[in-house]
Amino acid sequence: MPEETAQPKDGEKSLEDLLAEAQAKIEQQRETLMRQIAEADNARKRAQAETVAGQKFAIERFAEGLLPVMDSLQAALESKDISGVDLTFRQLKSTLEKANIREVAPAAGERFDPHRHQAMAAIAAEAEPNTIIAVMQKGYVLHDRVLRPALVTVAKALENKDGIPTSASNPDTN
Repeated sequence: MPEETAQPKDGEKSLEDLLAEAQAKIEQQRETLMRQIAEADNARKRAQAETVAGQKFAIERFAEGLLPVMDSLQAALESKDISGVDLTFRQLKSTLEKANIREVAPAAGERFDPHRHQAMAAIAAEAEPNTIIAVMQKGYVLHDRVLRPALVTVAKALENKDGIPTSASNPDTN
């Protein structure tokens, strides 16, 4: 019996043609994939560069706001005019407020907040325990984040002659 070879019929493609088409399609898909990988890599590199630039220049607007304050302070120091220092202080305060930097200046009698205040001393006083007696240094917050806590003196309970806090002792037994 003679061996038969598959001959394409009219309108049908040979196996070699089908193989060539499949290989061409695979090559086209590979090229598309390589372009997409390169595009994704370029987008990642751009995003990284933008992040670095953003971090590097994040305080640019704030710094630009401080430059006039620096000029005013220098002019006030050169003129030795105290009103210039007051003007510069108000200008600096305004610049800080525009950058959402606010003072933490608790009033006497305000409750001690360990998230916004740092107790530098605790003094026995007539005031309610854990309330602020004095502010040694103002603190500052940026939006809601504490940049520097206010340094304060807080009240602690007075002690009786036995060393027991008066708020803890029973008034009927004294």
